[in-house]
Amino acid sequence: MKVTKKRKAIADKVEKAKLYTLGDAAALVKKVSTTKFDGSVDLHIRLGVDPRKPDQAIRGTVSLPHGTGKTKSVLVMCTPDKEEEAREAGADYVGLEEFVDKISSGWTDVDVIIATPNVMPKIGRLGKVLGPRNLMPNPKSGTVTVDVANAVKDVKGGKIAFRVDKYGILHSTVGKVSFTEEQLAGNMKELLSTLHKMKPAAAKGVYFKSIFAAPTMGSAVQIDPKSLGF
Repeated sequence: MKVTKKRKAIADKVEKAKLYTLGDAAALVKKVSTTKFDGSVDLHIRLGVDPRKPDQAIRGTVSLPHGTGKTKSVLVMCTPDKEEEAREAGADYVGLEEFVDKISSGWTDVDVIIATPNVMPKIGRLGKVLGPRNLMPNPKSGTVTVDVANAVKDVKGGKIAFRVDKYGILHSTVGKVSFTEEQLAGNMKELLSTLHKMKPAAAKGVYFKSIFAAPTMGSAVQIDPKSLGF
């Protein structure tokens, strides 16, 4: 495939063998984006864990200080007594039976699903649809709770869920190309700091094996784990 002059010029801004500080990476990733729209900036983190072992299957949530730049659509599945609370908090969809039926038929047009504990038995059978899309409510991610109002507000305010995949890699959006360098660096450090605190006692050796920041389209920038100060 022929590389255009523009793409080559952008690629040449990144030194392939160089490890950048968090601040430098946040500045550079903005410059190497090739999209005409406001693309996302993602972190791709390879951790020194064995996800096959339950005590090393990293999973959790973090509230990014500057949000993600995207307003997430939220479905709250609950009993009627919680519906008004969910709507007032800003939920886009609220209900139970009708959404159980819709999801069973393949509907997944939502970013986050929050559920109250008492309806989980009805939602459990939707695992084959929701599981592969990382939409299944889970207490560890704060999406199974009686406090649906705060759960909705957290998601709308920039709270994200993350989970390491079977290869020990974690992928997470940390903002938009239009964010300032300081905003991107702040969000990246918050996620990385949270992961650092979650390091399993059973994980031996190097924990942050590699960290790459990358725009939706463009060159990836490798971050030096030693520059994080953890």
